[in-house]
Amino acid sequence: MESCGRAGLSGVLCSLSLLCVILDIQLDGVLGATQVEIEHHLEMGRKLLAAGQLAEALSHYHSAVEGDSKNYLTYYKRAALKPDFLAARLQRGNILLKQGSTQEALEDFEAVLQRSPDHEEAHIQFQNANELEELQEAAHAAYHQGDYNTAINELERVIELSPWDPESRELRAECYIRMGEPQKAIQDLTPTVRLRNDNRAAFLKLSLLHYSLGEHHDSLNHIRECLRLDQDDKECFSHYKQVKKLSKQLDAAEELIQMERYQEAIDKYESVMKTEPNIVYYTNLAKERICFCLVKIKLAPEAIDACSEAHQRTPRNTNVLRDRAEAFILNQDYEKAVEDYQEAREFDSESNEIREGLERAQKMLKVSRKRDYYKILGVSRSANKQEIIKAYRKLAQQWHPDNFQLETEKKEAEKRFIEIASAKEVLTDPEMRQKFDAGEDPLDPETQQGGGGQQNWPFHFNPFDSGGSYSFKFQYN
Repeated sequence: MESCGRAGLSGVLCSLSLLCVILDIQLDGVLGATQVEIEHHLEMGRKLLAAGQLAEALSHYHSAVEGDSKNYLTYYKRAALKPDFLAARLQRGNILLKQGSTQEALEDFEAVLQRSPDHEEAHIQFQNANELEELQEAAHAAYHQGDYNTAINELERVIELSPWDPESRELRAECYIRMGEPQKAIQDLTPTVRLRNDNRAAFLKLSLLHYSLGEHHDSLNHIRECLRLDQDDKECFSHYKQVKKLSKQLDAAEELIQMERYQEAIDKYESVMKTEPNIVYYTNLAKERICFCLVKIKLAPEAIDACSEAHQRTPRNTNVLRDRAEAFILNQDYEKAVEDYQEAREFDSESNEIREGLERAQKMLKVSRKRDYYKILGVSRSANKQEIIKAYRKLAQQWHPDNFQLETEKKEAEKRFIEIASAKEVLTDPEMRQKFDAGEDPLDPETQQGGGGQQNWPFHFNPFDSGGSYSFKFQYN
C-alpha cells in the first residue's frame, strides 16, 4: 500500500493492480453465493418433481435458470456455472414439454444446444417438441371439423409426449363425450383435477358424467371437491343439491328393501322418478326395483305389468327377467316363467341363481301338467293356510260324491274330491308345500322312495276300493 503512494505511471499501475485484487475477492464472494443458490434450486426442483409437485418444481428450475443471467458476474465465471445452467435449462424444458408448453420448451432446448451443440438429450427433446406442436395443431383442427376419431388418434401421441398437459386430456375427453363414451371421458378427466391448481370445471364435468351413468355416490364426491375449492360456485352448488337429494332417496330405498319394507321402497322409488325424470338410468332402475318389490309382496298381476314395462326399457336386464319369471310363477304361468329364465340364461350363462331358477320353473311346469294343487283349490301361490282351508271346504262340499246320483257323475265327483283333498293335504303341510313350490310333487309315487306306483291317498282311504255308497267325513285341521 505504501509503495502505491508514489507518483507517476508506476503509482497508477500499482493502484489498478490493487483494485483488481479487491474486485476479484468481491466477485468470488458474490459468485460463490450465486452458485450455492443455483445448486439449492436444482436440488429442490428434483425433490419436488419426484413428489409430483410440478408447479413448485418448475418454479425452482426457473430460479436456477435465472441465476445464470447474462450480467458481468455470470460472464466472469461462466465456466463454473455452465454445467448447472445446462442441467436446469434441460430439466425445465423437459417439464414444459410434458406440460404441453411447446414454445417455452423449444426455447430451453435451443438454449442448451447453443451452449452444447452435441447434447444428445436436448436434440431428441427438441425434435419431440416440434412433433408435439404439429400434433396439437392437427388434433384441434380435427376436433373443430367434428372428426373425433382422428382427433383422438392424434391426441394419443400428444398425451404420450405431454402426460402432464390437462388441456389435451380434456380435449380427448370431450371427443369421447361427443362419441357417446362417457367412461373413457371419465378416465381422461380424472387426472386433470391434479394437473391444475383449481380445476372446478373438471370436477363438475366428472360429477355430471358419473351422475348420467347412475354412479350417484361418485358424482356426489366429485361435486363436493368442486365446492371445497369454492363454496360459492353456483354451478357446482346447484348440481350438488340435485345429486344429494337423489342419492339420499336411492340409499333410503335400498335400505327399505334390506328391511323387507317393500311397499315403502316402492313409494321411495316413485319419488326418485319424480326427482330425476330426465336421466334414463334412474327411471330404468326405479322400474326394475319396483318390479322386484312387487314380486316380494306377491302381487302377481301388478308385478307382471311392472316387470314387463321394465323389460321393454332394458330387454337384456337379467334381473328384470328373473323377477318377471318369479311373477309368472306366482301367477301359475309356468311356461312363461321358463321362457323368461331361458332368456336370462342366454344373457348370463354363469349365474347360479338363474340356472337354479330355470330348473325350478321347469320342474313346476312338469308337475303342473300332472297336478297343480293351487289351481285345484283355486288359490294363489301366496295363499295362507286359512285361505287354503276355506277354499278346500267350499270345493269339498261342492264335489262330495254323495251329492251325485248317476254313476258317471259320481265317478267324476270322486276323482275331483280326491284331487281337492290331496291339494289340501299338500298345501297345509309346510314341508310338502315347500317341496311342491320347489317343483316336486310330494304325492307323486315317481318322486317318492319305494313308491311302487301306489297312490298315497289322503285321510287313509281310497274311494276306488270302498264299493257301494260313499260316506266321507271332513277333517279341517
